[in-house]
Amino acid sequence: MRTLPLTLGFMPLVDAAPLVIARELGFAEEEGLALTLQSAPSWSTLRDRLVLGQIEAAHMLSPVPVAMALGLGGLPTQLDALSVLSINGNVIGISNALADQLDTAGSTPDFLDAKAAGAALSSLKKPLRIGVPFPFSMHAELLHYWLAASGLNTAQALDVRTIPPPLMADAIATGEVDAFCVGEPWGSITVENGGGTLLLPGAAIWQFAPEKVLAVRHEWAASEPDITGRLMRAIWKAGRWLDQPDKHATAAEILSWPEYLGVSAEITERALSGNLLINARGRSRHVPQMMDFFAGAATFPWKSQGAWIGARMAARFGLDRAQSAAKAAAVFRSDLYRRHLGPLGADLPAASEKLEGALSEPTRAATDSGTLILGPDRFFDGQVFDPERPEC
Repeated sequence: MRTLPLTLGFMPLVDAAPLVIARELGFAEEEGLALTLQSAPSWSTLRDRLVLGQIEAAHMLSPVPVAMALGLGGLPTQLDALSVLSINGNVIGISNALADQLDTAGSTPDFLDAKAAGAALSSLKKPLRIGVPFPFSMHAELLHYWLAASGLNTAQALDVRTIPPPLMADAIATGEVDAFCVGEPWGSITVENGGGTLLLPGAAIWQFAPEKVLAVRHEWAASEPDITGRLMRAIWKAGRWLDQPDKHATAAEILSWPEYLGVSAEITERALSGNLLINARGRSRHVPQMMDFFAGAATFPWKSQGAWIGARMAARFGLDRAQSAAKAAAVFRSDLYRRHLGPLGADLPAASEKLEGALSEPTRAATDSGTLILGPDRFFDGQVFDPERPEC
């Protein structure tokens, strides 16, 4: 089969793994694609390359296509989220100085307890400089949601600064920020370098947060349906491969190559397994659902996930919540997922939206051909988001 060349962009993060594995283990070639993977220095650069047509698809922050649909960020191009690349994968870290303050105050929360961690930060009663990789990101949405629910007036108490992921460890080590929310491996690099302590995994705030998506220009997906389908199938196969724990060591070794992450395979494997080292004293914790690429319909682009992001952005930027939720839901292309992945045997939920945050344990859900098991998706404060009532 003649292979078609396709250029994909990514940021050097563990959750870029589906793109890397699709290329390196031949899943793209099975679909007749010759992938070129292009690393970007920042999320804004990656977004602009996609918008300008310099690349065909990208490993992208899930809120970026939503922000563009809502007219935020100054770029009018419509992007589609063809599938979810990864669930969770972020960590929240604090400086050593802030960790010492919490210790002195007797507030050292359990690593998986978002309520206690939020209360500890609120008790400091001081503005916090927090680094995030991009203003339109799950990092920013989770931070604002978590800290507001913990009693902080985020408009007054947070000084949010944009720092590319590979620079986050340096930013906290040099005192540029007091805390950060970043994707792995860069939180673990901070601990490895002795520059800070991990306080909380993102999964403790929302157990099933759509972190990255496979993003393309809307017009490209419409004009290239065959290539779109091939790309989606290759990435889906890579995610299925990554779902197997016995493949983590191989995946970590590949991701450690200089053209991808350029960090040790040992650190990368921690993120894949969820066994994180959280401070320089060697304390470790296992994080359930630290990062998922396939299980529990992880790759399905639920319209309700898009709606949640849209509603949260509307609240932060003063937009109409119902209209924003509807526009955001349209970005998550469950229709294309069904069309291109159904014939491959992918689990297709019977509905394309659900109550977000309603599942506290693995739950059977109807599919087009039977049932699948959806994993827990609770928010730390017990809230449930109904996409039919986004204004609530």
